[in-house]
Amino acid sequence: MGMGNPQLNPAREGAVPTDPELVPPADLTTFILGTGANEGFQAVGEEFLGFFVDLCGLQPDEHVLEVGSGVGRLALPLTNYLTPEARFEGLDIVPEGIAWCSEHITPRYRNFRFQLADIQNTRYNRDGALRAAEYTFPYEDSEFDFVYLASVFTHLLPDGLERYLSEIVRVMKPGARCLITYYLLNADAVRLLEEGKAAVDFPYDHGQYCVHLEEDPEETVAYKEPYIRKTYKQHGLAIREPIQAGLWAGRDKWLTWQDLIVADLPGK
Repeated sequence: MGMGNPQLNPAREGAVPTDPELVPPADLTTFILGTGANEGFQAVGEEFLGFFVDLCGLQPDEHVLEVGSGVGRLALPLTNYLTPEARFEGLDIVPEGIAWCSEHITPRYRNFRFQLADIQNTRYNRDGALRAAEYTFPYEDSEFDFVYLASVFTHLLPDGLERYLSEIVRVMKPGARCLITYYLLNADAVRLLEEGKAAVDFPYDHGQYCVHLEEDPEETVAYKEPYIRKTYKQHGLAIREPIQAGLWAGRDKWLTWQDLIVADLPGK
């Protein structure tokens, strides 16, 4: 594990810059991703494309699902990597993000599609029809070679996380891979939190997880690593060791901001 981003895979050298017309307006990225998101819009996308290729072995002709596709920050680099024979599906709870991607990305890249997950959320979709724990992904069984979620399980409580993980496994092909980011609480992270080195704290303990704000628990959620490991095992997912540690806790060695788990689905 190095400090910062991994070295470029040869398949990604000379990546095509993002078309300025495909960079969302600042007010939209701020609403969905937070202040300053426009400044590093392309860099974050290229960073994660590196993880997809280097850590997960993503091939240009594979079928990909992004849960939490937002305004397309991680999808856009894939438009220059995936072939027309590949398939990309984006799923998100924010209507404005789905509308932007559908209006700007899909007309240029017909194998990229985006769908709204009509899930209740106090910030993004107050009138959503379903809770996360009740939601069924709008895809058939065994459709995807690769599934990824960035900064999604950091905003879901256990009932939603376990439902999503069950759906992720359902739509993965045997032999498929998934990449998911977390705030993971293990001995190292707890020590750094106690030393005051972490960038975000989680003072409210709910057993399997801790939250940053008790009055708004889904604002930022951290999970205890043993619970996540147990949940993956229950769903038949094999974690690729080591789990990639994140900078958020104040570590000297890290891969990216959040902790990152890559896992395989050996068979069903």
